[in-house]
Amino acid sequence: MNSLNFNRPSERIHLGWERARRENDDLYLDSVAFNLHSLYTGLERIFELIAANIDQSKPEGDNWHQELLHQMAIEIEMVRPPVISKKTRDSLDAYRGFRHVVRNVYTFHLSPARMQPLVDNIQETFIRVKTEIEEFLSFIETRSQKIPPLE
Repeated sequence: MNSLNFNRPSERIHLGWERARRENDDLYLDSVAFNLHSLYTGLERIFELIAANIDQSKPEGDNWHQELLHQMAIEIEMVRPPVISKKTRDSLDAYRGFRHVVRNVYTFHLSPARMQPLVDNIQETFIRVKTEIEEFLSFIETRSQKIPPLE
């Protein structure tokens, strides 16, 4: 099983954050915003694949991003356990909301005060995400080994 690696983006986020604070340079702040956005977007793609290929049901509509995150935190009976815990879902919801801000608001409206908790919690949140997704992948691998081949 390939291991998920959130270390590099997390390191870049912390490095950019420190430089933005030290040099008072908005370009570094933009870099932090982009990396936070990219990290969540990559994770959301994983969730989309799970929804489409395992759940056979991908949310639609205006708030599909929020619904997808909710879907990943629930068990689908006879299909799969939760992909992530409710605690992780709640943590990721802040990153989802920030991703929306980055996509829909010009970067000169970025608020360091609103970004601070995201930066502070990135390591803990994504260690938990990694652990929970790897546990989910283990479940999928075990299940696939129990399914007899079609004749």
